[in-house]
Amino acid sequence: MTTDSKLENIETLPLRTYTEKAYLDYSMYVILDRALPHIGDGLKPVQRRIVYAMSELGLSARAKFKKSARTVGDVLGKFHPHGDSACYEAMVHMAQGFSFRYPLIDGQGNWGSPDDAKSFAAMRYTEARLAPFADALLSELGEGTVDWAPNFDGTLREPTLLPARLPAILLNGATGIAVGMATDIPPHNLREVSSAAIHLLENPKATVADLCSHIAGPDYPTGGEIITPRQDLLRCYETGNGSVRIRARYEQENGDIVITELPYQVSGARVLEQIAGQMAAKKLPMVADLRDESDHENPTRLLIVPRSSRIEVEPLMLHLFATTDLEKSYRINLNMIGLDGRPAVKNLRTLLGEWLEFRVNTVTRRLQFRLDKVRDRLHILDGLLVAYLNIDEVIAIIRSEDEPKPVLMQRFSLSDRQAEAILDLKLRHLARLEETRIRAEQKKLSEEREKLEKLLASPKRLRTLVRKEIEADTETFADERRSLMVARSAAQALDETELVPSEPVTIVLSEKGWIRSAKGHEIDPSSLSYKAGDAFKAAAFGRSNQQVVFLDSTGRAYTLAAHGLPSARGQGEPLTGRFSPPDNATFVGVMTGDPDRLYLLATDAGYGFIARLGDLVARTRSGKTVLSVPKGARVLAPAPVINPETDLIAAVNAQGQLLVLPASEIPRLNRGKGIKIQGISAAKLASREEFMVGIASVPSDGSLVIQAGKRHLRLKPADLDPYRGDRGRKGNKLPRGLQRVDGIYAE
Repeated sequence: MTTDSKLENIETLPLRTYTEKAYLDYSMYVILDRALPHIGDGLKPVQRRIVYAMSELGLSARAKFKKSARTVGDVLGKFHPHGDSACYEAMVHMAQGFSFRYPLIDGQGNWGSPDDAKSFAAMRYTEARLAPFADALLSELGEGTVDWAPNFDGTLREPTLLPARLPAILLNGATGIAVGMATDIPPHNLREVSSAAIHLLENPKATVADLCSHIAGPDYPTGGEIITPRQDLLRCYETGNGSVRIRARYEQENGDIVITELPYQVSGARVLEQIAGQMAAKKLPMVADLRDESDHENPTRLLIVPRSSRIEVEPLMLHLFATTDLEKSYRINLNMIGLDGRPAVKNLRTLLGEWLEFRVNTVTRRLQFRLDKVRDRLHILDGLLVAYLNIDEVIAIIRSEDEPKPVLMQRFSLSDRQAEAILDLKLRHLARLEETRIRAEQKKLSEEREKLEKLLASPKRLRTLVRKEIEADTETFADERRSLMVARSAAQALDETELVPSEPVTIVLSEKGWIRSAKGHEIDPSSLSYKAGDAFKAAAFGRSNQQVVFLDSTGRAYTLAAHGLPSARGQGEPLTGRFSPPDNATFVGVMTGDPDRLYLLATDAGYGFIARLGDLVARTRSGKTVLSVPKGARVLAPAPVINPETDLIAAVNAQGQLLVLPASEIPRLNRGKGIKIQGISAAKLASREEFMVGIASVPSDGSLVIQAGKRHLRLKPADLDPYRGDRGRKGNKLPRGLQRVDGIYAE
């Protein structure tokens, strides 16, 4: 044969056409024969073949267990020529009670755990048989209910679908990724789904909202709380798309938090790892310990031990829900292969409507199959009865004729099957009582035929039968809902200050910028030990769950959490290790309290303003500028303001002049230079001849303390009247001996 003649037998195609066809063929194969479940039995092809192969091996729920390798071998060799590991994994998935809401396989051995669903033993070690629920898929298989197709090599036949008596597509759900599409069908509760199906069967015009009055929402095998609002779930069922949020369930036991149920496919070990990571990063100081106490009796028991009995459990759990897998969102995508053989996303009504159509059609085929069997048997019995009524003549024909069959057919008007049945009779069946048995069987089968014909002739009776069968199977296999439908507030990650016990603390700042925190408010900061050359600078009284703001000599503010400060048992740590202040900057003051607490910020140039503590909080190591410092001026220590409507602002300069004015005259700013409080000459400020020594806010029930060397003068608000003046003035002279003021403060 020449080369040209060989080329004539080769079909040529453009590369674009060939690749497009090959990709489309592969896509349809993945969609129809691998990734998406069928609406009829809710199974993917590999799952269907595994269940059918196990039934063929006689592995019913009442049979002895058999090695999984035997089942996998049968599936691969007869029906599913793919990888053994993928087939075995699909088999394991159907046996895991934490993966399938209603498992189809009963496994013996290591079949994985909720912490690691893929930790199952090899198939040579495990054993399996069908679970009782599989009977709802297989019991009608041999009754003419489904179509059969050749297997991959044409040597055997396999069912194209299983005759499911229950809507398994919703009961166990499905997940899968095909080419260009995916499916995420959540599991549901059998009792609710059956109730909705029966309602639609009896009320074909029912809406999705009507059906959702029966189906509250998904029902996952591992329980948990579904916190998605009902309206959002209704929208999911109306469109076939959406999402559902599941939250772990917990309870309190002797002050500890015990997590008893986790969201679907969430590993308890992973959750503990996430919480431990926050503890290691010092982002969860209110938790003292974690333990996994899960065992055979308590599959999920995770213990969280709070550091103190004063810790509020609900805010802590809301934080953990927001930052760990204790709360997860799951996609809903009701995509499946419909009765028309096409993949489509269906809403709840369409889904249940199509399944009911499949079920009614299956029951019709089963009844018709049985009716055909009954009619055939009655036809045979009619022929046998003729033979018994004419037994002597029948025997004579059989003994005398070489071909008795056509003679019998002609003599007694028998069909071929009737004549064959007569010729197949054994001698023992020629007893006299056999006629009675035949007539009794005829009567029984006639009654059954009449019943079947009535059922098949009446759509109403047919629907009633379907309803009764659904109700009977529901009573057999149904259980209580596991995932509770609960309305909960949204989870929100809290600031670490909100997760810390609220205990009184005293924040102590030294002149060299070292910081430490002492428990309680009774401590005397000046009595603490300091490094050589260092001394007490400032202190602030607050609580351990509050923020601490530091002010430096350039007017920048920095922030730390109070609970993260070193203990006052030692000498503390330098703030320069925590922050990145400008060169040569020193720390002049410390502030703490609630975010709404007010402080008076000022420079010795006589300018200042009142600021809210929450507005001074900085998020970076470099801090943020809050106070503008005039040239040649210095930042004064911040002074707390109790009530800006009734407090008095007292300012004193280096010449011993005291000025008092209402705090209401001082503006409230987030940042800036402020307004002129006390008149200070810019020229004299530059030479440091004149500057503001200190400033304080005196509450209406407090007093102002003026310190000059070893002398201290306490003035009540009424005693300050001689020093009242307009804003921007210098004020009046203090008494002799107090004119070289070292500082002032309110108490």
